[in-house]
Parts: sequence; C-alpha cells; structure tokens
Amino acid sequence: MIKVTAGIIQNKDNKVLITRRKKGKHLEGYWEFAGGKIEGNETAEECLIREIKEELNIEILVNKHLANSVYDYETFKVELQGYLATYISGEIALTDHDAYEWIELNDFSKYKFAPADIPLIKALRYGI
Repeated sequence: MIKVTAGIIQNKDNKVLITRRKKGKHLEGYWEFAGGKIEGNETAEECLIREIKEELNIEILVNKHLANSVYDYETFKVELQGYLATYISGEIALTDHDAYEWIELNDFSKYKFAPADIPLIKALRYGI
C-alpha cells in the first residue's frame, strides 16, 4: 500500500485549491487535492509541506487531519491521508499538474475527481 498525503488548502476567501493531473500521468485529466508520497521517516505533515512546495511552489500551514481514504486502483492500492491546510504565501507554479482552481465548497460536483479523493470531499462537505 502506498501512503500519500493530500492537502485541502484554503485561502483567505475560504476557497479550496484543487489541481488537475497533467497528460501522461496516471489519472490524467482528473482533479485532486495536491500532495504526495510519504518518504522515509517524515511525518504526514512534513510530507505535505514538502510536496506542496515541490509541486506548487507555495507555503502552507497544516492545520489538522481531516480523514483517510483507501482506494484500490487495481495495479496499486493507496492510503490517502487528507489534511486541512491554509495557504500562506507564494505564487503557484505547476510541475505535476496542468491546471489549478480555487473553488467554493459547493462546486466540487463540477469537476471529475480521482476516486481516492472523493471520500475527502465528503468528509469536508458533510463531516463524514
């Protein structure tokens, strides 16, 4: 099982940052919460801060754990650890994604999300 983090990053307007996986990547074209694989002895929080800096070039503050999601993509299984976070600073520069959006909580249904991210959306919207 691959352990990964996902940041549900909010800005000062309480909008949530979502990113779209670029062409050539697994699940290309799907939207997701940015994050990545936990490496070595780092904590999930340390991983999230590192991955967001590497993938988006922004600084975040990790606030608290929201929920976990386990999903079997047939060729691999992922445990996605979702954390609420706050955007602090930096201009977004995409490396692993080809688009990003700041969206309202009621706009999630307008986007095609990676299956592992869907339980995090439910937890965010409905407290599940």
